Amino acid sequence: MSRYDEIVQLEKNFLLPTYNRYPVAFERGKDVYLYDFDGRKYLDLVAGLGVNALGHSHPRIVKAIREQSAKLIHVSNLYYNEYQGRLAERLCQLSGMHRVFFSNSGTEAVEGALKLARLAGHKAGGDAKSQLVALEGSYHGRSYGAMSLTGQDKYRKGFEPLLPDVTFVPQNSIEALRNTVNANTCAIVLEPIYGEGGILECSLEFLRECRALADQFQAALIFDEIQCGLGRTGNFFAFQTLAVVPDMVTIAKPIAAGVPLGAFLTKESFASAISPGQHGTTFGGGPLACRVGLEYLAIVEEENLLANVRTVGAYLQHELKDIADNCAGVVEVRGRGFIQGLALEVPARPIVEKALAEGVLFNSTQDTVLRFLPPFILQEKHVDKAMKLLRKLLGKKRAKDSAMTSIAARMLGR
Repeated sequence: MSRYDEIVQLEKNFLLPTYNRYPVAFERGKDVYLYDFDGRKYLDLVAGLGVNALGHSHPRIVKAIREQSAKLIHVSNLYYNEYQGRLAERLCQLSGMHRVFFSNSGTEAVEGALKLARLAGHKAGGDAKSQLVALEGSYHGRSYGAMSLTGQDKYRKGFEPLLPDVTFVPQNSIEALRNTVNANTCAIVLEPIYGEGGILECSLEFLRECRALADQFQAALIFDEIQCGLGRTGNFFAFQTLAVVPDMVTIAKPIAAGVPLGAFLTKESFASAISPGQHGTTFGGGPLACRVGLEYLAIVEEENLLANVRTVGAYLQHELKDIADNCAGVVEVRGRGFIQGLALEVPARPIVEKALAEGVLFNSTQDTVLRFLPPFILQEKHVDKAMKLLRKLLGKKRAKDSAMTSIAARMLGR
């Protein structure tokens, strides 16, 4: 039995079957590549669903983990550790927020932000000020509070009853938003750019209206940047790209380069609502994760990776748009920086499987969207390799389709 077959059999025998895995097992990674147990190399444009923003085995991250694990991996939050305050300070400096709570994951960060929003709401407007507004098509996690805010039935079905007093509005519908937010709203929660939901952006006008309504009704505006934050748009935070500032922002994914860590950041006006004992965590903010988090932020700055995200991200978008113009079955290109999607007329998973067989890792979401969340160290030559394969897999548009596209473009004045 091969090593791969042994791994698969053990999982079938003992793991809860919650994942529909692809037929590959990885042994190691280096830079933008992963390697399976037979030594085969794969160009990684998934990056652990946005976690491995520095690629794999970055020498500074390896060094930080090695040194810190020899000193202190965990200590209770009943005591201070050297790195938690330092990482919180750095995140506040980068974001303009005032306070940080560290968790183990993005889902837990969402849960903590919800607790704080309701606590602040009760103090501002009594028990009735507890209503939550979220967006249709959104995704915030799989625990009960986060799932209650997730605007997709497929994640909620079978787990009801969920958290009460949650109302969903369509993304970018200002009219629906105005008809929903009121004096009893304690929070408006949204992803500035949908991740799992198909790389769909909230419009600037919609975000501005969210900000205005939150101010009018003393509600928290919470941005879930777990997937789109920490550099993926070309700024440290997506809200800096979009120029609308929330009251709280949730983060996770790349913050500790693969070591589990999440956080929510908040303005002082909301932070002041909570007191010791009203929230907590055993593992969140441990010395190992926080030291690696500091190293991650330093690497992004010192290696000028945000500029690379902007430059190579623009090149990736240009190539995807060329594919949309010339390849069959493509609807549109979405996103920016290193969070982009290619919406298709056909299921995306078969394309992902074919690409895997040829040594390139794509990801599919919402059935018909190819999602690109590459490491921040990706170069144009890597984009070229991936796009060459994608053009091959999609095939060229038929002559009739190309002619119709040209006619439509002329009619639209393009």
